[in-house]
Amino acid sequence: MEVKQKKGILKRIAGPVVTAVNLDAHMYDVVKVGDEQLMGEVIKITGDNVIIQVYEDTSGIKPGEPVENTGLSLSVELGPGLLTSIYDGIQRPLQVLVEKMGNFIERGVTAPGLSHDKKWDFKPVVKTGDHIGPGTIIGEVVETNIVHKIMVPPAIGSGTVKEIQSGSFTIDEVICVLDTGAEITMLQKWPVRVPRPVTEKLNPDIPLITGQRILDGLFPIAKGGTAAIPGPFGSGKTVTQQALAKWSDAEIVVYIGCGERGNEMTEVLTEFPELEDPKTGRPLMERTVLIANTSNMPVAAREASVYTGITIAEYFRDMGYDVSLMADSTSRWAEAMREISSRLEEMPGEEGYPAYLAARLSEFYERAGRVHTLNKDYGSVTVIGAVSPPGGDFSEPVTQNTLRIVKCFWALDAKLSQRRHFPAINWLDSYSLYLETLGPYYDQEVSPDWNKLRSWAMGVLQKEAELQEIVQLVGSDALPDEEQVTIEVARMLREIFLQQNAFDPVDTFCDMDKQFAIMKAIKQYSDQAYAAQKAGVMTPQIIGLKAKNDLPQIKFIKDYKPELDRILASVETEFIKLREAV
Repeated sequence: MEVKQKKGILKRIAGPVVTAVNLDAHMYDVVKVGDEQLMGEVIKITGDNVIIQVYEDTSGIKPGEPVENTGLSLSVELGPGLLTSIYDGIQRPLQVLVEKMGNFIERGVTAPGLSHDKKWDFKPVVKTGDHIGPGTIIGEVVETNIVHKIMVPPAIGSGTVKEIQSGSFTIDEVICVLDTGAEITMLQKWPVRVPRPVTEKLNPDIPLITGQRILDGLFPIAKGGTAAIPGPFGSGKTVTQQALAKWSDAEIVVYIGCGERGNEMTEVLTEFPELEDPKTGRPLMERTVLIANTSNMPVAAREASVYTGITIAEYFRDMGYDVSLMADSTSRWAEAMREISSRLEEMPGEEGYPAYLAARLSEFYERAGRVHTLNKDYGSVTVIGAVSPPGGDFSEPVTQNTLRIVKCFWALDAKLSQRRHFPAINWLDSYSLYLETLGPYYDQEVSPDWNKLRSWAMGVLQKEAELQEIVQLVGSDALPDEEQVTIEVARMLREIFLQQNAFDPVDTFCDMDKQFAIMKAIKQYSDQAYAAQKAGVMTPQIIGLKAKNDLPQIKFIKDYKPELDRILASVETEFIKLREAV
């Protein structure tokens, strides 16, 4: 019987999927393939055949070349230095690789995810004699404007601090020793396919405030929640995700460019460092980790990139931070799985996607959540995944399987973007399943009337959709007077509340108080309009009210309350005059 070795031999090559024989390996072991030592991962073992997905271009390698098993699973380095970094799908720092070889990355080149030479100022928060356990915060490092909390790795058991140091250290130097003999450094390594442990998952009852009126007002997402943004090309997925990254009240942003076009990813890489963080006035990159994996990069690395991103997000969550993760887009990730599955000659599912597509999507989105961490703190990972259905067809498998998992659906509409209505989120197709759990928060923090007002606005918009079918057939003049007013109120909701200018310094972010004030002002006009109609005022006079034409300007005024009060007083005065004239 042939004895398997740590080194095997290449037997078969099919693009990024290669087969090795005579190799002692376990599932998900990382291996070095060929003379150039290309990085790969074991994804299937059949008898003596070990099937490997290679994270780099395999052109030029041939059967007979060696394959070496590292014995480790695909892991990421976690520690000071993550923030401001730009990685590829397997956590190779692109800035470091550019310095080494220019703009074109050669094959077989590796670099550690974090700098092992840079020294960080470590300040302990525990002392000798303290009892600590997995997840306990033992010290702090000030990284950019974020305090990086150094934690006891989950794999290290409980113990008493025997020795702890203060000063400047590299991530490999020992900073703490326990009475058990365990040594702790600032570096943690974690396998990307394994979720990091938590004490418990909590109910998603706190909203992620995004500053986008259509999202906060009609379709809110909770911290630790999941959302999908599906939409065709040019409908604004990337702009929406960038607005969420910039304005949402998450403290850390992890942005995964998964298989996007090179020019789109270039925009992200050039714009993000230039974006100003509205909370601090400093660059947004100081609290961001970017993972860039463009469509021309090897598909296997694209498949790994989402796991790399979610593991980094979980690490910051364990420190007690609220993290938002943007995956742009999960469709390209699914396409990578489809390509690898076909090369493995697996039985295809719907539209050629692997039969386990739904399971993989669930596995990814289920790692979101608001949790009670191991160190008795609270943290969250909110996952917002863009979906790029071919031709904008929401019935395709990736969109449909995503909808079964996520609780928030923000449907982008190409027709709205063509009409210059931004954000181009269709309010009739979108939904949020967090409304019930978030209701008490809005009652307490915004207004007891918030939920009723939101229900009223949705009712008006749905009624308008029904009436528009009649309008297109016979014209708006054929509608009863009351329904003509409904059409006008719906137009105000669309143009004043739902439309938002991402490039206006004031309108780009709208806090909850202002959102409530705008919606309440439209409701006040609506109530007065129906009352005037019952009093006998003609519908054209109600719709032609001059004072209400000033309402749209409220969006662009920072100190809006005095102006809004003036407009509402003028609207009331005009209605009084109209009723007196009847």
